[in-house]
Amino acid sequence: MRRGRRLAVDVGDARIGVASCDPDGLLATPVETVPGRDVPAAHRRLRQLVEEYEPIEIVVGLPRSLSGTEGPAAKKVRSFARTLAQGVKPVPVRLVDERMTTVTATAGLRASGVKAKKGRSVVDQAAAVVILQNALESERVSGRPPGEGVETIV
Repeated sequence: MRRGRRLAVDVGDARIGVASCDPDGLLATPVETVPGRDVPAAHRRLRQLVEEYEPIEIVVGLPRSLSGTEGPAAKKVRSFARTLAQGVKPVPVRLVDERMTTVTATAGLRASGVKAKKGRSVVDQAAAVVILQNALESERVSGRPPGEGVETIV
């Protein structure tokens, strides 16, 4: 397991959830929800968070269908991740499977007593936590960085 903090990003149309982990990669915690409609502003805020947290990598949730295929949402996230990777170089950006993370996050929030209306503001952060926890577990089990790397334009 590589040592170092990571950031996770759950990209949505309206909001972008962000989570971080400790330098030992044991526990993911929510950071904030970035407004997602103004994409250039969202990228600026994410670059600020990278400067603040100094992660060894950023993991971005890639929405796939339950069968594993990619649709329009995955294409949009891939484009977002490429732009992010360009803006945060040399910090690597990786795409990881995020199937069922929002469902898991929503169920966890409901189980802890968070009401649906209030939960919207934190569900994206909770989904980013689930994405990051899954990525950390994947690396612990496999000994390899999770998901796939995002290439930047040279």
